[in-house]
Formats: sequence, C-alpha cells, structure tokens
Amino acid sequence: MSRYPSLAPYESTAATAKLRSQLERVRGRMRDKAVLDQAVAKLATRENIRPCEAAERLAGMAQYSGLEPDEVARRVQAPPVPDLPLPDVGEWVKPMLETFHDSASYSCPVKDSFGRVVDFFVVAVNSHCKTPDGRIGEELKGQRLLTISPGVAASGLLDEYITAFETGVPFHRALMEHVEIIGERLWPSTMSVRAARVADGLLLSWCVLDDKDMLVSGWRRAQDAVGLGWGEWNLATRQAIWTHQMYEVFGRDTGAGPVALEDIPAMVLPEDLPVLDDVIDSLLEARESIETEFRIQHRYGVRHVSVVAEPLLDTVGVPVKLRFLVQDVTRVRRRERAEARAQERAVRQQERAEEEHRVVDHLQNTILPVGRGVRRLPGLAVAVRYLPAEDLAWLGGDWYKARAVPDGRALLVIGDAMGHGLTAAGIMLQMRAGLAGLAYTGAPAHQLALWLNTLLTGTNEGVTVTGTAIIGHFDAKNRTFAWTNAGHPNPLRVRDGHAELLEGSRGPLLGVFDAEYELTTTRLEPGDVLLFYTDGVVERRGEDLDTGVRTLIQAVQACVAEDPDELIDCVLERLGGDHMEDDVCLLAARVL
Repeated sequence: MSRYPSLAPYESTAATAKLRSQLERVRGRMRDKAVLDQAVAKLATRENIRPCEAAERLAGMAQYSGLEPDEVARRVQAPPVPDLPLPDVGEWVKPMLETFHDSASYSCPVKDSFGRVVDFFVVAVNSHCKTPDGRIGEELKGQRLLTISPGVAASGLLDEYITAFETGVPFHRALMEHVEIIGERLWPSTMSVRAARVADGLLLSWCVLDDKDMLVSGWRRAQDAVGLGWGEWNLATRQAIWTHQMYEVFGRDTGAGPVALEDIPAMVLPEDLPVLDDVIDSLLEARESIETEFRIQHRYGVRHVSVVAEPLLDTVGVPVKLRFLVQDVTRVRRRERAEARAQERAVRQQERAEEEHRVVDHLQNTILPVGRGVRRLPGLAVAVRYLPAEDLAWLGGDWYKARAVPDGRALLVIGDAMGHGLTAAGIMLQMRAGLAGLAYTGAPAHQLALWLNTLLTGTNEGVTVTGTAIIGHFDAKNRTFAWTNAGHPNPLRVRDGHAELLEGSRGPLLGVFDAEYELTTTRLEPGDVLLFYTDGVVERRGEDLDTGVRTLIQAVQACVAEDPDELIDCVLERLGGDHMEDDVCLLAARVL
C-alpha cells in the first residue's frame, strides 16, 4: 500500500480542470497539424510534386470548397504503393551500410516531369535500421521517403536532403527536435541526422536518443542554462575529468586541461583560503559531503563560486575520488550587494527625513503654537488650525499671524513659504519674524508686503527664496479690512451662509524684484466671517485650483456654525483634513 495520500480528492479542483482544458487544446492543435502535414506528404507523393507545392494546392482546395483545411486534409487519400522492382545499386551498398553504428539507408532520387528531385526512394537499409516510431529496416525498403516519414517535409529535412544530393555538400544536424507523423499522431523525438551524396544515391544515417541519452543531453543543457560545472579528481591516478562548463567557471582554456587538486589554493583569494581548508578537511578527513562558497581569481576578475563536493570511498572507507559541482554565483552576489546598498541608502534617507520632520515639527510647534478655541482681537473672534502633511516629505512652510497692533487694529496674516522640509521652515521663520517687527511701524498692508519682499530678496543673495501671503488690518471702528495679496489665494467672506471670494488685486510672489502691491479695502458687517487658507486646502492631485476653491466654498456653505473654531472643524472634516497631501493652515475671523 502506498504511503502517499491519494490524489483523487484533488482531481476536481478548478486548477486541475483548467490545466486539463489547456492540455486538450494543445493536443487538439497537435492532431490538426499532424493531419495537415500528413495530407501534404500524401498529396506530394500522389502528384509527384514538392511538399511546398502540395501545401499550396491543399490550401487552394480548402478555399475553393469552403471547408476548413483540416477537413480537406482528412479526405486526401494515400497513393497506391507501386509494386516496382528495387533498382540495382551495386553490391557495395549493403556492406557500406553495415559499417554504420547508427541506423542508415541508401536511397535513389525521385524526379518530377521537369527533372527536379522531389523525393527519395529507399533501396537499401542496414540490419539495425530503425525509425523514430519503431519500424525496422525491411519494412522501409521499396517505399518513398515521404511515405515512410511525412515529418521530413514539415521539419525541412527533405529540402536539406535534396540540397545535399544536388550540390554534393554533406549535411549534418546534431540533436534536433524532430516530429514524426504516425496516423493522426505527432511523434516527437530528439535525433541527429547526416546526409551525403554517394554515387547516384543519397546516404542517410540517423540516431534517435533513448531515455538514457535524453537524460544525459538534458543534464548537459541544464548545466549550460544555469552555469553548472562538474569535475572529478581521481586521488590514485591524479587524473581529473571536467565538463566544459567547469572550465568556464574557473576561467581556464580546455586545451590546458583540468587544474590539479593541489593547485586550486593558488586560484582562491587569500581571505577565503580557510574556507577551502575546511572543504578539503571535510572531504579527506571527515569523509563527508560539504556545501560552501568561496572566491577565486578569474581571468575576468574575482568570481564567487558555490561548491557542492563529495568524496567517493572504497570498501574500507578510504577516499578514492572527489567530485565537485560548482556554479558561478557572482551575478547573484553582485545583485545582493546592490540591493543591500540600496536598502541602506533608503534607510539613511528615511532616517534623515524623520529627523528633518522632527526638527521642522519642533520649529512649527515653537513658532506657531496652535491652541484650540477662540481668541479675542479688537472687533473679532479668531480661530486658527494648522495640520501637517501626512507624508513627511510634504511638511512645508505654512504660517499665520493674528494679533493686535498698538494703534488698535487687528493684524491678520496667512502665508506659505515655497518648498518643503527645513528649507521651507527656515523661510517661514524669516517671513514671520520679519513681519512681526515691521507691523509695529503702523504702515499699511501693501507697504508691509513691499518691505517683506525687500527683506527676502536682500538677505538671501544667490538663493531663490519665494513665498506668498495675505496681509491685512481689521479696523473695528468702521469694520473695514484693508488688505493686500502677495501671490496667495484670496480669502473667503461668509455672510448669511453664503461664501464668496473677496475681490482684490493679486500682486506678485514675495521674493521677486521690482514688486508692487495694491491695497484693497473691504467693508464688513457684524456676523461676517473671513476665512484665510493656504494652498494645501484647495490643491488636489488631478484637479485645477478653481475646482479646489469651488469645493472649499461648498464645504463652507454646508457648515452652519457661528463659532469660528467649530466652522474650521466642520470644513476640515468635509475636506478630509486627516488625509491632506500638503500641510494646511486655516484662519477664521468673525466680525463682532
């Protein structure tokens, strides 16, 4: 009884059914091809024409009849076998064929009405002749080659035979995949073929690989595919056997022969000699197999070699041979090193980004302490909210200022230093600190913007430093807001639940030369709310700025809140404030 579980429960799985269906389609295509190829051979033999001409004629028959080519092919009848005496080719042919170790035949050319060779007629075979499908020699005599082997037409072998006969140049194809056609069945085999003109006939010899040969051939192809080399050292005779791939791994010419076992240490890098010592000790002293890796000096530089080695012992346990299976894994190690370096760089960049984030976050929390709740300024109730970006790389230079100035007015400012990270935080600090001092002059907003612009251009020589800002003063006596725009989105005014952009002239960015700014005065009413915001509130990937502003207006109008702090909370919730790509700042001021 088998110790393995039955596979029956798994036969009805979807994967099995899919595979069966795929295999059946492939086999169906194979059968159709066999039918077509065999029909071409039959038609070529019957009409005494070349296979390519028979294929064209078969295609024409299918087109004329309106049937599928395989249906027409199945109706093609095989020609009758002529009962013709074998031509006398001389007594020397049979002994010559018997000298071949492989299957061999001698054939005479078959010509069409124009004198062209279209096929061959088998007149003699050696005693051990055998076709890929198992037919023996005597069955083949007296038949045409296309009748015996329809596959020679589809594989192109017949054309090669004709060329070899007509030119006298021998033909040889080693280890070719040949597909024979038996009935409606394809019969693939791996074989080598030779053809040469001898006297007035064609000498053919072929060898079909059996299962053992196929395994050896497959193993050789596998070695070549993955770069495996095999070598054996006879400890008694000091002789060594290497496969050709072994020479490639060690960078040695085949003409020089294998490296002696005692000369291998000279090829190994000094740092890896202890590894080689361990290999030899394991094989000769411990008499056990070992798997390891060391580096060798190759003619094309240092190579990493993976080794699996085993000793062959005699009846008393003495090592008599050593066998090595080696593989050049230099590319693998090089790729691993590259991946490790890339990973290390990524970790360092992440650490730098996190450190920068901590510094910027500390700067912003120190400079822009945002406490929840409403602050009172002359004639205003003010609330502010700053939200850093989710992505550390987008942490930027948003800033605000809301305070009373000595003349009794309220200074309301929101700005954005261009860029992200420490650079933006530094510019933000410079703009905010500079404006804080300039505001005590009592100058109007457009003059403050001009002075701030001069400050940025004059103190950052050789570096482009820019930013945007809305700067304004609210006068509680007449409820007016005198403001200027330095390249920033205009604020919103909310009145009786309706939100709209304030109309005003938009000046250039801060940090540009020869800038001029205009002052706009907006009259407000009790209950009006001014909403200031940075670009992170209205900018969305894949959307233009106007769309973002309309979305903000819709969110503001959907929020019914007299308290400015509650209004900001509502707007951020509707805009998805917890998942903003950029950092954002909102300042809401309600007229009392």
